[in-house]
Amino acid sequence: MDQTADLRLLFHRLNNQLGIILSHAELLEAKAADEMSRSRAAQVVSSVLEAMNTAKDIRGKITDTSASAGEKASAAR
Repeated sequence: MDQTADLRLLFHRLNNQLGIILSHAELLEAKAADEMSRSRAAQVVSSVLEAMNTAKDIRGKITDTSASAGEKASAAR
């Protein structure tokens, strides 16, 4: 497997793990008995969504970089 495929797999696994955390945080937020607990759970939800977007941005940059490298290699042949 090449390096780009390995990174895609890692990002896929990371997104899966973040999705699980997000689901649990949303459940905590919905079932929280008091405002302080809801607020803390909402902070976790927000942070996980931000982390998922960051992972998506990094994955996009890696994909763009590997596509550019592939185009340069093809042009050099």
